[in-house]
Parts: sequence; C-alpha cells; structure tokens
Amino acid sequence: MRRQKKKSRHSKQTHNRQYKDRLWRMVFNNKEDLLQLYNAINHTDYQNPDDLEVNTLEDVLYLSMKNDVSFLVGGTMNLYEHQSTFNPNMPLRGVFYFSRVYEGYVADNNLMIYHEKRVRLPKPKYIVFYNGTKKQPDSMELKLSDCFENTDNEAPCLECTATMLNINYGHNQELMKHCRRLKEYSIFIQCVREYIQSEPSVEDALEKAIDTCIHQDVLADFLKKHRAEVTNMILTTYDKDLYEKTLKEDAREEGREEGLMTGRVQGRAEGRAETRAELNQLTICLLNAKRYNDLEHAAKDIEYQKKLLKEFGIELNGTK
Repeated sequence: MRRQKKKSRHSKQTHNRQYKDRLWRMVFNNKEDLLQLYNAINHTDYQNPDDLEVNTLEDVLYLSMKNDVSFLVGGTMNLYEHQSTFNPNMPLRGVFYFSRVYEGYVADNNLMIYHEKRVRLPKPKYIVFYNGTKKQPDSMELKLSDCFENTDNEAPCLECTATMLNINYGHNQELMKHCRRLKEYSIFIQCVREYIQSEPSVEDALEKAIDTCIHQDVLADFLKKHRAEVTNMILTTYDKDLYEKTLKEDAREEGREEGLMTGRVQGRAEGRAETRAELNQLTICLLNAKRYNDLEHAAKDIEYQKKLLKEFGIELNGTK
C-alpha cells in the first residue's frame, strides 16, 4: 500500500511539471512562431516558414530547414526541449536523442559510414528552455563530461553540451525582444502563477489569467482558438498543493544559497509566503496596466518594488 502511494505522488509531480511542457509545445507548434524563435536564438533572418520541417522526437522539437542540397538550418541539427524543473542530466538525454536523430539522418540521406570517405554531418545544437520556479541564471551550459567519474584530468572521448535558457518573465530580455511569442508565453505563465496564488480555485485563476492575457493581446490569437484545450490541460495536470510546496522549498533553498549576500534578499526569500498575496496583487495591477517594463524592473529591484506597492496603495507586511 505504501509503495502505491509513493507512485501516486510521483505521478502528481510529473503532471505538475508537464502542463507547461505540453503548453510550450502547443504554442510553438506553429511554423511561423518556431521560425521566429530559431532566428532570435541564432541571430538569423530566415523568412519562409514553408521551408521549415518539424519532427517530434518524444519530448523534443527537431528543426530542419531544407534547401537545394537538403542541408539543415545553417548546417546545424537543432534539438529544442522545454523543462519546468532544473535537470543537470539533460546532456545525457541529449546523447540518446542525437544518436537517434543522426541514425535517421544517415538512413534518409543514404550516407555510407563504412567507406573511406568521411561523411558530412550537420553540427548539433541543443537548447533547453527552462521556466521552473527555482532561481537560475539567464543562460548556462550543462555538459555531459560533468557526469563522468575518475577522469583524471583526461578529456573524455564523448561530450554533449546543452545550453539552458531561462525563459521566466524578466530573464533573457534581448531574446524576448526578438521573439514576441516567447515573451508572450512567459507573460502568460507568470500571469497563471500569480492568479493561482490569489484566486480561490484553479478554475477561477485560469479564467482570469486567460481573460487578462486576451484583453492585453498576450497570446490572444492562440488562447482564443485553444482556450478549452489549454484550460483542460492545466486542470488535469496541475496540483496546487504540490505547486505551493515546491515554491516554499525553492524559497528556502534560495535563502540558503544566497546566505549573507544581502539581508534584505534573504529576508524576502524567507518571508515569501507571508508577502505573496501583496506581490501577486502588484503583478496583476502591472499586467492590467500593460506596464511590463515595470514588472521586469520590480522583479530585480526590491526598492523599486516598494515604490510600486506604495503607488498602488498595496500594504506589505502591515505597512504602506
């Protein structure tokens, strides 16, 4: 009986992570939006979405762009994956994914790998889009070699590097500037998070979040078309108790990691549960006013956050 209960809890954790993963894949299932994302990451200017071919490999997006000689985009093999939790094992997963993708590429192009002539392969590029609640930098590299034991300073014969990009709202602003869809997705997830904390039920939170974003022209076309599907997806995979527990655990971990760097930041992390309602109220006010730059500024500057709280007349810990 105890074993069965443990399995159920794991299932809730998995579902709680996957609603955003599934939603992200839905949003970027459109060729135009996916091409815009590719251009923003690679600083390219491809214009024809019809030349972009998308294949799904389990939870991974695989982009290829065919030209006259069937090269992939810019001579690269691109794997994109969304993650709602930090996972240092992504490079190992990348090895599995890339081996399957290249196996298919070799077969599709009739490459002779047993001949003396060297085959030409597209260069792999692996991007992980992260939007979990745990604090992470804008960008970081995860390497397969960090998993190896007993290397004795000898370079391993195998390496895989995943570039993890933090797509939580307020992060990677330059990337968001060049990919409107990604920025809108980030705003929508932030809006859902805030309303879930302030509304009595997840259903009410989703209704308000979707209405707010449609009114503010944030993923408006997508949410109008897929409203029922998005709502059902989140309701069937979201666990509010687990989400709140995760937030508290992340807050405690952030407080331990930051240590004595600043007492103010540490106090904010430790008191997050007590001030969450007021900060949620501020976020919603800024979203309704379309003051996205102020929202980004407040997320990084506590003094500016206090100034905005005072502007909107929101009391924080009993003071104005």
